[in-house]
Amino acid sequence: MTEEREVSSASFYQFLAEKKLMASRCQKCQALYLPPHPICTKCHGNDMEWVEMKGNGKLAAFTAVAVGPSCTLDEGYDRNNPYLVGIVELDEGPKVSGRIRGLDPKKPENIKVGTPLTVEFLEQGEGKKCFLAFKAR
Repeated sequence: MTEEREVSSASFYQFLAEKKLMASRCQKCQALYLPPHPICTKCHGNDMEWVEMKGNGKLAAFTAVAVGPSCTLDEGYDRNNPYLVGIVELDEGPKVSGRIRGLDPKKPENIKVGTPLTVEFLEQGEGKKCFLAFKAR
């Protein structure tokens, strides 16, 4: 077991602030969840543990966002300057969503599903909250 914290969203975001990408694993059937689940949806076990992910994976799906939440305006994103979000399949198996960096959102035709990615931790906004992102390798 990697960490002795409650398996919860609050703990997950604390780990992000510490620059750790953590998943929960069922100790009964070994299923991995990211974002973490306190109860296994496969075997319904509740003996979950934290496992640190290496942070490498591949792009499974993506979209360019031109009209996003108001906080993205503060970052300079708008219709003329979109950003990417996507689903990343980690090498360990779980899929997770996050901001995708290092690829051109203005040319989505050049972006390929399967592109290798690695985790990044973005500190943005008031209080410098930490957000999950992935960058093309």
